[in-house]
Amino acid sequence: MAAAATADAASTQPDTLSVTKGVNPWLIAAAVMLATFMEVLDTAIASVALPYIAGSLSASNDEATWVLTSYLVANAIILPASNWFSLRFGRKRFLMSCVAIFTAASFACGAAPTLALMLVARVIQGAGGGALQPLSQAILLESFPPRKRGVAMAVFAFGVVVAPVLGPTLGGWLTDTYSWRYAFYINIPVGALALYMINRYIQDPPYIKNAKVPAFDNIGFGTLIVWTGCLQIILDKGQEVDWFGALWVRWAFLAMVIAFVWFCYQSWFKKDPLVDLRVLKDRNFLLGSILIFMFGIGIYSTVTVLPLFYQELLGYTAFTAGLVVAPRGLGAICGMPVIGYLSNKVDPRYLLTFGFLTFGLTTLYFGSITLQVSPTTLFLPILITGFGLSFVFVPISTAAYGTLKNEQIGNASGLFNLMRNVGGSIGISIATTLLTRRAAVHQSEITNYVPRSGQQFQNSLHNTTQALTGAYGPANASHPAQATLYQQLGQQASSWAYVDVFRWLSLLCFFCVIIVWFFKKVKPGKPPAGAH
Repeated sequence: MAAAATADAASTQPDTLSVTKGVNPWLIAAAVMLATFMEVLDTAIASVALPYIAGSLSASNDEATWVLTSYLVANAIILPASNWFSLRFGRKRFLMSCVAIFTAASFACGAAPTLALMLVARVIQGAGGGALQPLSQAILLESFPPRKRGVAMAVFAFGVVVAPVLGPTLGGWLTDTYSWRYAFYINIPVGALALYMINRYIQDPPYIKNAKVPAFDNIGFGTLIVWTGCLQIILDKGQEVDWFGALWVRWAFLAMVIAFVWFCYQSWFKKDPLVDLRVLKDRNFLLGSILIFMFGIGIYSTVTVLPLFYQELLGYTAFTAGLVVAPRGLGAICGMPVIGYLSNKVDPRYLLTFGFLTFGLTTLYFGSITLQVSPTTLFLPILITGFGLSFVFVPISTAAYGTLKNEQIGNASGLFNLMRNVGGSIGISIATTLLTRRAAVHQSEITNYVPRSGQQFQNSLHNTTQALTGAYGPANASHPAQATLYQQLGQQASSWAYVDVFRWLSLLCFFCVIIVWFFKKVKPGKPPAGAH
């Protein structure tokens, strides 16, 4: 949100000296890149450490995913308010406060002795990290003259893409070598360096210092917190208590609906709302918001589920799982220069079609995985997935913002990124719930198809018993043999649950392709301000 608003204001200034104060703009770029890199890296690191966090804090895998979803919701709440806070307190001061909060919360995450304290720390961390990317992007755009902003944004995007490459691998190495806690402690030196560089090289432009700040929309902000918080609690705890079978879930759902309706009313009719929903009157932006919401479901679900498959079913370490999924980032790195060249020449609808089709087809290929896959089996599909994702990030912003007026883009950016984060949170919760429920369904189907009294089961039990006789003796081998078969049953049922999730995600991507072609045609090359 702040990125777009400040980018527009910057475009009205004759030069960048009022922003840089004679400082080399690449030093400013390095300062803001550190903050952004840290925030993106942390999300990727946490995804491969989930099984270890669950084991250390005596939680299930379903509960461990709250570590990701609680962060995303807190992140989403702050995004729409980041522009107001930067105008009210000064952008430099607000950015430094966010980095300090994020760094301190990272230490609290690493030191958390229980899951409850871990989640509190993650909420605070998400609140601190919510404004880092849009503020960094705004400062970067203003620090370079117009003719160099394309190069600066390419470097910025490159840094954001590199973090997911290093995240799983670095997180896996830290988790295996030391502890999952160091996946959070690693933010402390990076945050300290970012604070030093921001304080030394970044200054607020005059229009920030002299800005007239409207009154804060307390009702809009409060209702946003209530409906997103209730949504997250329902998604995280619903599976445990059989969803609406629990009375408190029904009350939480009622509170969510009331808060959401109130938020929409406030945001539509208030003069200066926190989030101006009237921007949704623009067809392209409405479709773009729907697409980024669905894309958030798809990408966050895939990023979470794939490492779990390798660790939970195949027994990979966190480091090995990180190496296996790292090609996604490499593919994105390869795709960024291509999309940077094509975005100024090709209709974004064609680029989006290619991106969603590629993502859908590779996810559909993931739906053919078995327990016999090797570490390199999915190397090429994962690499292609990353390449395809680069054809979604930039074109979806170009198409969504392409028909808006400049003064609308700042508000639109906050809403756009809010939709992405809420979609990601919902996607993670739905995916983990489906894994649990579909595994139970498939286990029931297998036991019905292969009954205990059937010849096939008896033959398998006899062969397994004979294989274990040498270790346990003839009299004691029966029970370990049955336990071994039950374990194989659970693994097979779980693998089919992963197959179901991947196939449904691919259908979601194919549905996105249809939505893409309802966009109005946008002139290629319009800068996608504010998206990240």
